Amino acid sequence: MNGKLPRPGRYRHFKGNEYEVIGIARHSETTEPMVVYRALYGEGGLWVRPLENWNTPALLPGGRTVERFSRLGDMPSDNSQKTEETENL
Repeated sequence: MNGKLPRPGRYRHFKGNEYEVIGIARHSETTEPMVVYRALYGEGGLWVRPLENWNTPALLPGGRTVERFSRLGDMPSDNSQKTEETENL
């Protein structure tokens, strides 16, 4: 695979919404690498985006470019959430 592989975790799109990267998959016919991610807002739908597009900077009005997705960190594990819930009982 060419291009930087995003690690699973929480990311912010340059337009402001946040997403969870789940992993990398391949297109069934072209084998193109795709980033699989979930919206962390609204209904939380699953999305795929070509890896090449994920890594391509976004062009803003005026010609400035920014990272399309910025990594914010790891997602909390299910175990840490369960531990917190158990401690609050």
